[in-house]
Amino acid sequence: MAGTEFYGAEEKKEINDVLETGIFFRFNHDAQRNNIWKAREFESEVAKLVGAKYAHAVSSGSTAVSCALAAAGVGAGDEVIVPPFTYIATVEAVIFAGALPVFAEIDETLCLSAAGIKKAITPKTKAIVLVHMCGQMAQMDEIMAVVKEHDLTLVEDAGQAMAASYKGVSTGLFGKTGCYSFDFFKIATAGEGGVMVTNDETAYKLADNYSDHGHDHQGNNRGMENHPVLGFNYRISELHAAIGLAQTRRVPMIRENNNRIKTQMMSELGKIPGVTFATIPDPNGDSATFLNMFLPNTEAAKRVVEEFNKNGVAGFNYWFTNMYHFINQWNHIKEGKVAAKTNVQLLGAPQDYMNLDIPKTQETIGRLISFGIKASWKQEELEELISKMSMSITTALGQTA
Repeated sequence: MAGTEFYGAEEKKEINDVLETGIFFRFNHDAQRNNIWKAREFESEVAKLVGAKYAHAVSSGSTAVSCALAAAGVGAGDEVIVPPFTYIATVEAVIFAGALPVFAEIDETLCLSAAGIKKAITPKTKAIVLVHMCGQMAQMDEIMAVVKEHDLTLVEDAGQAMAASYKGVSTGLFGKTGCYSFDFFKIATAGEGGVMVTNDETAYKLADNYSDHGHDHQGNNRGMENHPVLGFNYRISELHAAIGLAQTRRVPMIRENNNRIKTQMMSELGKIPGVTFATIPDPNGDSATFLNMFLPNTEAAKRVVEEFNKNGVAGFNYWFTNMYHFINQWNHIKEGKVAAKTNVQLLGAPQDYMNLDIPKTQETIGRLISFGIKASWKQEELEELISKMSMSITTALGQTA
């Protein structure tokens, strides 16, 4: 929850700018808004931070994924490779785009692997939605080689990895389109919000249209605008954008603090036999919002979780049993429980979702425990946490501290 740790005068100033105009809508009303355009400023700040040519702010990270898919031309009947470890919004967006999810293996980066993607490719595969999980990044050189070899469309969900990069390129900018989340729990928050990014002008214009009922945003009479494509309402408000603007300016500081804290945690906890960490393909590009720790096996991880709970260690996620981030608990998707029929029911699922062959993923997530890093931790707080974690882990693994 890094962004919310530092909420203060800057956010209040940006919100008050909007309140003084009374214009909460992000488009039009030029005369009344006194040149206050928070959504535009927010987009510009995100684009500057990550190095994108274009950024388009919307109402959530989930709708940013939907816009990224539509702007990349991914839709009805397309087979799309997705990870079984992600916040479920990624898969929901694919389904509600009319596409068909194909689950592939991850590796110890916690992201889709090149080998997993290659194994999942069929003649019907149109795209990959690559999710950069837990503040880190995927093995981009290997994955881009597969994308180019098979002429696939790459869409990146970097909802959990804004401000991460690989060899100087920000997550979200390797594919046709990418996106970030600005919900309450991210490195920067807008309360609710998301941003789609791209270096492709056509994709940007499509996202701009698609996210606002197809409006082309030309001229000063909204009721007389043209609609070059069909769209829906994914707009962000000026109030949410105002918060996101101030928060985005804080990200370099948060990232620096995160990395300092994560380095210390890895140094100390890495001394415990049996403890390793998720692979970070480019450590210099880590946003470090999570410490991602591996135990020797699933049973050991479960014992550690028990000890953490017993000793009052908080702020961690054991994703293996998490209801929203791991496929083992997604019975509604696997069993086709929907409010209204989707293309998965109409065309048939491309895989047997009830019996997926993903042993690497099961093994990886089974022994993974992730700690959310608080950039505002004081040194004494950090040392106390590390001490409690070390005691819990050594007890669970049957070692003496």
